[in-house]
Amino acid sequence: MAKRCLLVDDSPLIHTLLRRTLEKYNYEVCGDAMNGRDGVDLFGKLHPDIVFMDINMPIMDGISAATEIKKADPQAQIIMLSALDDEHVIKNAKELGINIFLKKPFTDYMIISSISKL
Repeated sequence: MAKRCLLVDDSPLIHTLLRRTLEKYNYEVCGDAMNGRDGVDLFGKLHPDIVFMDINMPIMDGISAATEIKKADPQAQIIMLSALDDEHVIKNAKELGINIFLKKPFTDYMIISSISKL
Protein backbone atom coordinates (compact mmCIF):
# COMPACT_ATOMS: atom_id res chain seq x y z
CA MET A 1 0.00 0.00 0.00
CA ALA A 2 1.35 3.42 -0.94
CA LYS A 3 2.15 5.78 1.89
CA ARG A 4 -0.09 8.82 1.97
CA CYS A 5 1.61 12.21 2.01
CA LEU A 6 0.35 15.67 2.91
CA LEU A 7 2.17 18.61 1.31
CA VAL A 8 2.25 21.88 3.27
CA ASP A 9 4.09 24.70 1.51
CA ASP A 10 3.15 28.15 0.24
CA SER A 11 4.92 27.57 -3.08
CA PRO A 12 2.88 25.98 -5.88
CA LEU A 13 6.19 25.02 -7.54
CA ILE A 14 7.25 22.99 -4.47
CA HIS A 15 3.87 21.21 -4.50
CA THR A 16 4.38 20.30 -8.16
CA LEU A 17 7.96 19.08 -7.66
CA LEU A 18 7.11 17.04 -4.55
CA ARG A 19 3.99 15.55 -6.13
CA ARG A 20 5.88 14.55 -9.27
CA THR A 21 8.62 12.81 -7.28
CA LEU A 22 6.32 11.13 -4.77
CA GLU A 23 3.94 9.77 -7.40
CA LYS A 24 6.87 8.55 -9.51
CA TYR A 25 7.90 6.40 -6.54
CA ASN A 26 4.34 5.19 -5.81
CA TYR A 27 3.50 7.48 -2.90
CA GLU A 28 0.03 9.01 -2.78
CA VAL A 29 -0.38 12.75 -2.25
CA CYS A 30 -3.61 12.87 -0.26
CA GLY A 31 -3.69 16.62 0.36
CA ASP A 32 -2.17 20.02 -0.37
CA ALA A 33 -2.10 23.03 1.97
CA MET A 34 -0.65 26.45 1.25
CA ASN A 35 -0.14 27.48 4.89
CA GLY A 36 0.37 25.89 8.29
CA ARG A 37 -3.20 26.44 9.52
CA ASP A 38 -4.67 24.60 6.54
CA GLY A 39 -1.99 21.93 6.98
CA VAL A 40 -3.06 21.28 10.57
CA ASP A 41 -6.71 21.12 9.52
CA LEU A 42 -5.99 18.69 6.67
CA PHE A 43 -3.81 16.53 8.90
CA GLY A 44 -6.77 16.08 11.25
CA LYS A 45 -9.10 15.16 8.39
CA LEU A 46 -6.77 13.01 6.26
CA HIS A 47 -4.43 11.34 8.79
CA PRO A 48 -1.51 11.06 6.32
CA ASP A 49 1.47 8.81 6.93
CA ILE A 50 3.97 11.59 6.15
CA VAL A 51 3.80 15.39 6.19
CA PHE A 52 6.19 17.51 4.12
CA MET A 53 6.17 20.87 5.92
CA ASP A 54 7.74 24.16 4.86
CA ILE A 55 9.06 26.30 7.71
CA ASN A 56 8.29 29.81 6.45
CA MET A 57 4.65 30.22 5.44
CA PRO A 58 1.89 32.80 5.87
CA ILE A 59 -0.91 32.51 8.45
CA MET A 60 0.93 29.83 10.47
CA ASP A 61 4.60 28.88 10.14
CA GLY A 62 5.80 25.29 9.90
CA ILE A 63 7.13 25.04 13.46
CA SER A 64 3.79 26.19 14.92
CA ALA A 65 1.88 23.83 12.62
CA ALA A 66 4.19 20.92 13.46
CA THR A 67 3.70 21.66 17.17
CA GLU A 68 -0.09 21.40 16.79
CA ILE A 69 0.18 18.23 14.70
CA LYS A 70 2.51 16.60 17.24
CA LYS A 71 0.10 17.51 20.07
CA ALA A 72 -2.72 15.79 18.18
CA ASP A 73 -0.56 12.83 17.12
CA PRO A 74 2.85 12.44 18.80
CA GLN A 75 3.73 9.71 16.28
CA ALA A 76 3.18 11.99 13.25
CA GLN A 77 6.00 11.74 10.71
CA ILE A 78 7.03 15.22 9.56
CA ILE A 79 9.79 16.14 7.13
CA MET A 80 10.67 19.83 7.32
CA LEU A 81 11.55 21.80 4.17
CA SER A 82 13.38 25.10 4.07
CA ALA A 83 15.55 27.31 1.93
CA LEU A 84 17.04 28.69 5.16
CA ASP A 85 19.75 27.18 7.30
CA ASP A 86 18.61 28.56 10.66
CA GLU A 87 20.10 26.55 13.54
CA HIS A 88 17.58 28.00 16.04
CA VAL A 89 14.64 26.80 13.95
CA ILE A 90 16.22 23.37 13.43
CA LYS A 91 16.82 23.10 17.20
CA ASN A 92 13.15 23.91 17.89
CA ALA A 93 12.02 21.33 15.36
CA LYS A 94 14.30 18.66 16.83
CA GLU A 95 12.80 19.34 20.26
CA LEU A 96 9.42 18.47 18.72
CA GLY A 97 10.81 15.15 17.50
CA ILE A 98 11.42 16.22 13.91
CA ASN A 99 14.84 15.04 12.78
CA ILE A 100 14.60 15.21 9.00
CA PHE A 101 15.21 18.46 7.17
CA LEU A 102 15.40 18.95 3.43
CA LYS A 103 17.11 22.05 2.15
CA LYS A 104 15.56 23.59 -0.93
CA PRO A 105 16.23 22.97 -3.72
CA PHE A 106 16.04 19.21 -3.24
CA THR A 107 16.44 16.20 -5.50
CA ASP A 108 14.33 13.07 -5.96
CA TYR A 109 17.01 11.13 -4.12
CA MET A 110 16.87 13.50 -1.12
CA ILE A 111 13.08 13.14 -0.89
CA ILE A 112 12.99 9.35 -1.15
CA SER A 113 16.02 8.95 1.10
CA SER A 114 14.41 11.11 3.79
CA ILE A 115 11.26 8.97 3.72
CA SER A 116 13.33 5.81 4.21
CA LYS A 117 14.78 7.33 7.42
CA LEU A 118 11.38 7.68 9.07
